[in-house]
Amino acid sequence: MLIRVGDDRTGAIDLSLAGLLSSISGALNAVGFLIAGSFTANMTGNISALADHLANGALRLALSFAGLVVAFICGAALAALVIRIGEARRVRAIYALAIAAEGVFVLLLGIALALWPGMEQAFLVIVLSFVMGLQNAVTTMISRARVRTTHVSGMATDIGIGLSALAADAETRRAALPKLRLHALTLASFTAGGVLGAVLFGAAGYWLFPLCAGALLAISLPEVIRAGRG
Repeated sequence: MLIRVGDDRTGAIDLSLAGLLSSISGALNAVGFLIAGSFTANMTGNISALADHLANGALRLALSFAGLVVAFICGAALAALVIRIGEARRVRAIYALAIAAEGVFVLLLGIALALWPGMEQAFLVIVLSFVMGLQNAVTTMISRARVRTTHVSGMATDIGIGLSALAADAETRRAALPKLRLHALTLASFTAGGVLGAVLFGAAGYWLFPLCAGALLAISLPEVIRAGRG
């Protein structure tokens, strides 16, 4: 799931990647909103909020949303840089290592929240936005842009396009169905992850972060080992 790249990937592998990682990003996105009132995976909404606060003269609030966007971009940029270096050096496990790094970031964030419950909310959502950018870059690059685990607006658009293709000729329908399944699963998984994340956060509090970190490590570390054996 985290070793094959681009055209070497099957539809089933992309579906597994989209379902698992979208669920985790949906959970973290929901928790960021519950804690700080900010969506850490929704850059469209954050840009809109930035523009709205600027128009109303609320510079401090505008800068806080700008920080989320910058953090997301920095996470994506760092992941892309590390992946390119890894690919140049033929490190087969580079994508799995990047997701493992995401898991470590989330685990450290959970530990920090447990040790310092009064942590500044701005720091929390900035770290989560960084993590979301990192994950989206990894899934985008490994699938050659077929899978985007936090890109909800784009997925909803693609679902609409795919649904319209079902009214076309048989060949167009056959071509559209795999993409439609992928985008529908991603959107559904992101939604389900958000619901489950909110419920678990209400029940377990900050323990949700180690749970998400454990899931990320459970997905990535076996792939690191498998790549090493290959």
